[in-house]
Parts: sequence; C-alpha cells; structure tokens
Amino acid sequence: MSACVLYHFAFDPGSRAVRLALGEAKRDFTETLVRPWENDCPVAGLNPSGMPPVLQVTEDSRSLTLCEPAAILGWLEDRSREPFLMPTDAAERAETRRLVGWFDRRFTDEVNAVLLHERMEKPLLRLGSPDARALRAGREALRSHLAMLEDLLANRDALAGRRIGQADFVAAAHLSVLDYFGEVPWANWPGLKTWYMKLKSRPCFRPLLADRFPGVAASAWYADLDF
Repeated sequence: MSACVLYHFAFDPGSRAVRLALGEAKRDFTETLVRPWENDCPVAGLNPSGMPPVLQVTEDSRSLTLCEPAAILGWLEDRSREPFLMPTDAAERAETRRLVGWFDRRFTDEVNAVLLHERMEKPLLRLGSPDARALRAGREALRSHLAMLEDLLANRDALAGRRIGQADFVAAAHLSVLDYFGEVPWANWPGLKTWYMKLKSRPCFRPLLADRFPGVAASAWYADLDF
C-alpha cells in the first residue's frame, strides 16, 4: 500500500495539472492546502524553490518527496504499466513536451504573470486594484495563445495528436484558472471550447470545479459542463 500527500495551492496551474493527473490515474491522495507566499508555508521545508505542488509518497517503507509538476507527472508515468499521459508515438511525445514547455514558459510569462497577478495575486497580497493597462496587455497576449491552440485543434483530436494526454491536462489547468476569473472568451474559439468541455466532463476535473477563490465569485459558466 502507498500513501500520498499533495501540498498545493488550489489556483496554481501547476498544482491543478497534478491534481488532474492524480485523478485521471485514480490515485488516492490527501490534500494539504498551502499559501506559498506566507513565511510559515510548509512547502518551504520540502522544496528548495518554495513552490507547490509537492507530493510526498510513502510506498513499501520508502519515502519520496516529488517537487513540482515535471517530477510528479514523470513519476506517475514511470509507475504506469502502460503509457499513461504520454503518447506512444515519438512525434507526439515530442509535441507533448514542446507544449508542456510552452505553457511552463511562454504562457506563464506572457499571460499568467500579467492576468493572474492582476486578478489573483493583488487581492491576496493586498496590492491594490487591477491595472487596466496591464489587463489589456495580458488579454491581448492571451488571445494570441488561444489562436495558436485553436489552430492546433483544427487538425487534431487532442493538442499533441490523437488522444488526450499530458499536454491537454497542463493546458486545461492553466486555462481553468483564467476561466474562473472570466478571462477566456470561449465564444471566439469554438474548437477550443469543445475540447475544454470534453476535459471538464472527465471525473478528474470535478474537484477543480468546486474550488472557490476568497472574495471573488467564479464566472457564471465555470462549473457548467455544457456551456
């Protein structure tokens, strides 16, 4: 038997990607919610970067501390007897890695660092009201990324190829946080909206749809499977 404890912040995209993957793998785990910006956050003693998510695993009297999404998703893949969230086709595996890297860097730097800072971090840290110019810049950057994803889905069943996998869960984790704050104009991206509806309908997505950010109501469609 194994025991898993996940330290995570509910509105951190990386934490959400791991929660989706654990749910898809049907792995039981205990949640410890953390606030990584606080000095006494327990993650600081588990991960040198101080960032969630962190998964502590006890299995066959052996303890592992897995820090951040790449390590946790890789561990899940390595433990699976069959390919789990990584495709078997070499080209699709390469595309999966490209897209995961895209969200970790380009999307995070150009979109999340702006929109989530204004909509989420400022209220948490009491840094004042969102800046209108920053919001416009973040939304413009988001549109360019959504256009890229729409183009990919015009010729694919999933982002990296033929089946839902790691790239889809990572992308959905990022978009779901923005969707909570009403920042994704789904009507402009019909292919992407259909793809997201399919992901939202998976059982692993249900815990995310129950998340609530203090002081900010979810978008009207956030928890609707058919929106």
